[in-house]
Amino acid sequence: MTSLEAPALTYSSAPGRWVVTVTVLGSGIAALDATVVNIALPTIGREFHTGVGALQWVMSGYTLTLAAFLLIGGSLGDRYGRRRVYLAGVLWFALASAACGFAPNATFLIVMRVLQGVGAALLTPGSLAILEASFVPADRSRAIGAWSGLGGVATAAGPLLGGYLISAASWRWIFFINLPISAVVIALGARHVPESRDPAATGRQDWTGALTAVLFLTGITFAFIEGPALGWSSPVVLAMAVIGVAGLATFLLAERRSAAPMLPLSIFADRQFAATNAVTFIVYAALTGATFLLPVMLQVVSGYSPLASGLALLPLTFIMLGLSARSGRLASQIGPRLQMSVGPVVVGAGFALLTLATHGSSYVVYVLPAVLVFGLGLAITVAPLTATAMSSAPAELSGVASAVNNDVARFGGLLAVAVLPPLAGITGTAYLHPAALAAGFRTAVLIAAGMCVVGGLLAAVTIRNPARVARPAPAGAGVPAGAGALPGAGEPAAGEPAPQAVPAGAGWAECLHCGLEAPPLITGGRPAVPAEPRDR
Repeated sequence: MTSLEAPALTYSSAPGRWVVTVTVLGSGIAALDATVVNIALPTIGREFHTGVGALQWVMSGYTLTLAAFLLIGGSLGDRYGRRRVYLAGVLWFALASAACGFAPNATFLIVMRVLQGVGAALLTPGSLAILEASFVPADRSRAIGAWSGLGGVATAAGPLLGGYLISAASWRWIFFINLPISAVVIALGARHVPESRDPAATGRQDWTGALTAVLFLTGITFAFIEGPALGWSSPVVLAMAVIGVAGLATFLLAERRSAAPMLPLSIFADRQFAATNAVTFIVYAALTGATFLLPVMLQVVSGYSPLASGLALLPLTFIMLGLSARSGRLASQIGPRLQMSVGPVVVGAGFALLTLATHGSSYVVYVLPAVLVFGLGLAITVAPLTATAMSSAPAELSGVASAVNNDVARFGGLLAVAVLPPLAGITGTAYLHPAALAAGFRTAVLIAAGMCVVGGLLAAVTIRNPARVARPAPAGAGVPAGAGALPGAGEPAAGEPAPQAVPAGAGWAECLHCGLEAPPLITGGRPAVPAEPRDR
């Protein structure tokens, strides 16, 4: 099936349910490995006798290639077949996971995590693209909603499963568990998922953009992670910093000159889009940096088991699943500005409360209040943030806009994992000493709290609520005069139906699957673009 043919599947059909199952399982293992590895970091560090820098690379290596190749992964699926690229990504991910599980040392594990991120970049955009290409329009939202909800459950179960595997067997099983799941995905996908592609996807792939992005991300990340250990004047650190800066300059030049750029730079000309992504960068950097250190602190300072530390953030997942859809509906009614301004500040308050987590081992007293507060802040923030990033981009660039917003979040997290520990004084093997780690953790979460406050202030200054869009009421609806009219608008002409207010952004299907790690990745269609926004 190509995009020129009508999608044939319905949500209630058995083939439709198989497609949802395949996409949930595949994207679920990629989302899982982005978070569950946090729980294993202290165990990995002790087994390999390594410092915090190597643990940062275990996390950042995966995120680095995932962020760099995400846009390319989506375009490869459009061109060569979404099912084909998706299943290839699952296979690649599985092989890299097996290699991670057999890692004899930290260096080998880091290299395999880098390769694992490439596989995730191939399969992550493909899961939603398959749903959009396979289901009839009337059932597409139901399919995406099921994918989102089931993926959220999988994400919530990940820390529980990971903590159990580490406690009962070995940290290596958090990677080995991907193998049987991947085998099921490949077998079911080959049998039940229809192939689809975009016949209009022609021209050369922007490999120059992808490779220069890798150089930029690798150089900057290396400099920030290794600088504290090797010294900022170290020739290796300086050389990698130069490579990073040169990679960024080359990337921007290549994207400006390319006929089919991976990242059209013109998309940032819209102030609303640029501002939304700036807020995304700040909030997700703070979130990733704090949650990178939290499981390590709980195990080393508070004496939690891997399983208990994995369960620490479980309420956050349920808060997001329970409140994000309501938050999105509220933003469609009142506009995103208030929520995007207040939400990050609430997140920051939660991070500030985490300073108490080093004072005792009671989860209910010292950890849960902070998790509830910053979970509420994220629920307030994430849905309007993502919808605003999408609605402020041109309709023809909706897929790119979603991928950019997702990549910005991952890049923010990548830098935070590299920068936050040394800023807080957590270097070398300090993470193995409870007193040093406790002091550094308190500094780190206060820095994260300050970043969130800055993000909220930035949103208050730069984000605009979109104008309400008037549409004709159904015949005979009988709307009272002036109801829903734009301020200052005149009465409808004789014989014309009265206008009815429609909140801009209404009609979005809520997608919560990856809301804890990065904004949802939306790969296809979207509602009509609202009228030109105005300040309110």
